[in-house]
Amino acid sequence: MATASPNLRIERGMHREGARYVIGVDEVGRGAIAGPVGVGMSVVGPRMPRIPEGLRDSKLLTERRREALEPLARSWSLHYAVGLATAEEVDRLGITACLGLAGSRALSSLVEAGVPLEECSVILDGHFDWLTAHSPAPLTVVPRVKADRDCASVSAASVIAKVHRDRMMIDADARIPGYGWSGNKGYGSAAHYAAIDALGPSELHRQTWLRPPSLLDGLEGADDVVSLGAIRGQASVTPS
Repeated sequence: MATASPNLRIERGMHREGARYVIGVDEVGRGAIAGPVGVGMSVVGPRMPRIPEGLRDSKLLTERRREALEPLARSWSLHYAVGLATAEEVDRLGITACLGLAGSRALSSLVEAGVPLEECSVILDGHFDWLTAHSPAPLTVVPRVKADRDCASVSAASVIAKVHRDRMMIDADARIPGYGWSGNKGYGSAAHYAAIDALGPSELHRQTWLRPPSLLDGLEGADDVVSLGAIRGQASVTPS
């Protein structure tokens, strides 16, 4: 697995082009079957302290290392925010719209903290800009593939968002036990699907993500119902 260290080269280029601040943006929970989708943001300026040692894209870090780095990423950032969209909103609006919704909530938090969005440029991890249309103020957004690996602001946002969401799922495991959320964080696994099969879906599950229409549509009789565990028994999704 790659262990490239992020830097501020892209951010510094944006500052030279006139941005007062650069906001690194990354999402978390996009592929989960339970829990919210989250968008993390880390704001940096032209003169930043040394990047926290060991900072990486959250996917390249162990859970223990993320937990250790998260407070360092927060204190290093000039400002930070995490916006969320609930499982119910994902079901009702769709995942792309909910990325924008969660992003707009994070941006609104930054505005409340005094960040002037019109003076900011955004580095958005990925190849598609799902944020601009949902911004509460004019904003320059630059999508960049592998930004969570290469850009320190995005790496910081990635760690902050991942730890925030993971802690929510761990808390949910104590409140709604049986689904193994402390371990799977809401992502699909054989054990998670087996728990859904045994207990039924919970209020935190994305209902529209649990039922593959091509496999289950038309199975009306109780004797004909195929269990989620049987259909999904070998499914597994790697958390992002």
